Amino acid sequence: MWKSRGAAVRTPLALLVAAGIAVPLGGCGNNSRRSSDEAAGAAAVETEEATEARREEVAETEKNRELLSELEAKRREEAAEEQAKTTEKTALAKAKKRAQKADKEAKKHEAEAEAKLKQRETTLKDETLKREQEAATKKQEEERKQSAERKRAAERRKAEAERAATTQQAAPPAQTPQQPAWSE
Repeated sequence: MWKSRGAAVRTPLALLVAAGIAVPLGGCGNNSRRSSDEAAGAAAVETEEATEARREEVAETEKNRELLSELEAKRREEAAEEQAKTTEKTALAKAKKRAQKADKEAKKHEAEAEAKLKQRETTLKDETLKREQEAATKKQEEERKQSAERKRAAERRKAEAERAATTQQAAPPAQTPQQPAWSE
């Protein structure tokens, strides 16, 4: 920093010294006017050149800014596109996951429903079989009761027939009075 400051001070100082020496050496009179006109013209040319150089620098700086702005805009656009692609991929992955989960849940519910249906069918079959067995048991019980009743009735008839036979053999047959014809 000190070096550039020293150079900045020395350069104008050297120009002033050179100008201070050149003017007296140039002589007096017309020559001095010419040399001062030439010096003024040279200073004007230098000023114009400096101004032109500064304009060129400003134009170049502006052009660089525009290029930089375009590059940054492209970079932002590419970053936005990349972000959009990433977001889209993420959304697709999430949607796929949700669809798989929904399918899995649907299959689970379907399997549960089938299991419940099978259980109901099994329960219904068991109940039907139980009713049929109860009905068969009742029927067998009634048949046994009827059979037992028939046997008892047959035994009673047999016992009555034996009693009747025993009483007939023991007592002479009694004559049955004839009933009058008009009663028939």
